[in-house]
Amino acid sequence: MILVQREDFDPGALLAGFAAGDTGVGAVCSFIGLVRDRGDSDGVNAMTLEHYPGMTEKQLAGIEAEARARWPLADVLVVHRFGRLEPGERIVFVATASAHRAAAFDACAFLMDWLKTKAPFWKLEEGADGARWVDAKATDDAAADRWRS
Repeated sequence: MILVQREDFDPGALLAGFAAGDTGVGAVCSFIGLVRDRGDSDGVNAMTLEHYPGMTEKQLAGIEAEARARWPLADVLVVHRFGRLEPGERIVFVATASAHRAAAFDACAFLMDWLKTKAPFWKLEEGADGARWVDAKATDDAAADRWRS
């Protein structure tokens, strides 16, 4: 399931209902991303995430389908926020469930690497020196390269 929303989310509530009742699940892996107070420049006061509704959900559904094709997953949940967020606020939640931990871990990492490098979100950092768009990082691209088949 893919959710793109402005509102905050409760990770505990999301996990409580995730893969509930599926006794074939032996592992759940989750990741929560937070807005940091430092980015490409020091002193980030806020980050605004923009996206193109419709296109974003379609792209995220495609990567969910790819994760399900690569690993035997019982469930997948991706929640990504947009709008203006301040340091310490939750920005993304990813959870994967599988019969075994390796698939859950690998799929969760794959989804996060893809979200970081390919998801159609545009990030604007606000700091003391003004606002600037965040560029892609070579380290993120290198992390995503490990999943190329």
